[in-house]
Amino acid sequence: MSLHVIGPYEHSAPFPDREDKEKLIGQRGMCIWMTGLSGSGKTTIGNALARMLHEAGHLTQVLDGDIIRQGICRDLGFSEDDRAENIRRTAEVSRLFVHAGIITICCFISPTKALRRMAKEIIGAEDFLEIFINTPFEVCEQRDVKGLYRKARAGAIKDFTGLDAPFEAPDVDFVDITTVGNTAEGCAVKILHAISRRGPIR
Repeated sequence: MSLHVIGPYEHSAPFPDREDKEKLIGQRGMCIWMTGLSGSGKTTIGNALARMLHEAGHLTQVLDGDIIRQGICRDLGFSEDDRAENIRRTAEVSRLFVHAGIITICCFISPTKALRRMAKEIIGAEDFLEIFINTPFEVCEQRDVKGLYRKARAGAIKDFTGLDAPFEAPDVDFVDITTVGNTAEGCAVKILHAISRRGPIR
C-alpha cells in the first residue's frame, strides 16, 4: 500500500463546509447570548434551555465565565482590557461552534453595548440572538450565590458591575426575560419561543 504525498501545489478534497455539518447533525447553528448582572440567573437559565433543546434532539454547548476563565482565558485578569479580551475570545470560540452547527448558549455579564456589539460582529448578526436576563440589582445582591456582592461592598472587588461600574441594558434587537416571579424553566421556554420566531432550527 502506497501513500500519496500531497505536493506544495496540490489540494486535498474540500473540507466539509458549514452547510455540510449542519446537514449532518440536522440543525442550524446559532448563538444565544445572555447578558445580565452577576447572579441574575444567566447560567441557570442557560442550562435549563440546554436541557430542553437536548431533549428535543438538538446539540448544544453552554459557555459561561467560569468555564472560559478556567481554560482559554485563564491568563486574563479583570482589567477593562482583559474583560474585553475575554469576550472577544468567547465570541471567536462561539463562532467556531456555530459554524459546526451547534446551538451555543453564552452566559456572560458583558456589561456594555460595545462588548456585545463586538461579539455580535464576530459571530455574525444572522446567528446572534441577544437575551437580556432582566433581574434587579437588589434581587441579585440578595441571592449573592458566590458572595461577590458582599466582597464588592467590602471593597475587596473593584469596578463591580452594577455597584461601581455601569451595566448598559440592551436597547435594540434583544429579548427581555424578566426573572422575578418566573422559574428558570419558565424563562427558558420564553427563549425557545423567541428562537422559533427567528425561523426553524432544523
